[in-house]
Amino acid sequence: MGKERIPTHVGIIMDGNGRWATLRGKSRSYGHRVGSDNVERITEHAFNLGVKTLSLYAFSSENWARPKEEVEELMRLLEAYLKRFLKKLQRENIRIVITGDVSALSLKLQKVIAKSEAETANNLKGVLNLCINYGARQEIAYAVNKILDKGEPITVENISANLYTAEFGEPDLIIRTGGELRLSNFMLYQGAYAELYFTDVLWPDFNETEFDKAIEEFGRRHRRFGKVQ
Repeated sequence: MGKERIPTHVGIIMDGNGRWATLRGKSRSYGHRVGSDNVERITEHAFNLGVKTLSLYAFSSENWARPKEEVEELMRLLEAYLKRFLKKLQRENIRIVITGDVSALSLKLQKVIAKSEAETANNLKGVLNLCINYGARQEIAYAVNKILDKGEPITVENISANLYTAEFGEPDLIIRTGGELRLSNFMLYQGAYAELYFTDVLWPDFNETEFDKAIEEFGRRHRRFGKVQ
């Protein structure tokens, strides 16, 4: 796989943990635990291929409507993931960034997030962007309010410059697992010209081979950005 065919920024909507577990007679929480383990595998593989930024939709602003027990388990998994994976990220020179409204999270989880971001802030190989309590519509409103606070005109360029993801750019490729054909409030503004890849494979089964299929499909796309080429 040629390096010129590797997207710089990949976003993944990690869907299907609950259905994967239900098909096996397990709890949805079990599916989330298995899905969390898969995050490590795919993250390592993506950066080894040459991806520079990997944005993972870990918890949406709409996910609070799920059953309380499931939300609590997701928060425990996020905390455990950050603690467990931090040393590996340091070894691999990967920076971790959290995008979303973290103020709604527990103080304990906020401290873990702050520690993870601070300890990897100078890592240069790549950026792992975990989208937690994230919603694209909310992000756009956040950016517009920042512009208004600064007394600047609301332009396409100013909105882009004030999004959570401004410093590492727009995604080249957005992958959604689990068979649904929608973006579900993920990077709506940044993804205007992203290539979209949908697969029926549920997230816990989305292994390195499946990731490579998405990258290979990306390499076959002819990106024109509205121009005639």
